[in-house]
Amino acid sequence: MARCEKLLIKATNAPHNLRFEEICALAECYGWQKVRQEGTSHAVYMNPALGNGVGSLMNFQNKKGKAKRYQVRQLLDAIDVLDIQDDERK
Repeated sequence: MARCEKLLIKATNAPHNLRFEEICALAECYGWQKVRQEGTSHAVYMNPALGNGVGSLMNFQNKKGKAKRYQVRQLLDAIDVLDIQDDERK
């Protein structure tokens, strides 16, 4: 199983237990690109495929090495939007 699939499963099953590095890696798996790192505790990502739509801009906070649960859920919702868009194109 690919790393991206493992991260997606972990985020879905345990959003409270995802590390900051893992949420960043998961975002990059689905096309988000880091646009800036604010200090050491914030990372801002943008996904050009979503334009100005829902989830195109993501802000992740590093809380003692963990990702915040609500930010994991926001990323999962945005990944669902991407999946829907991909299905509509087919």
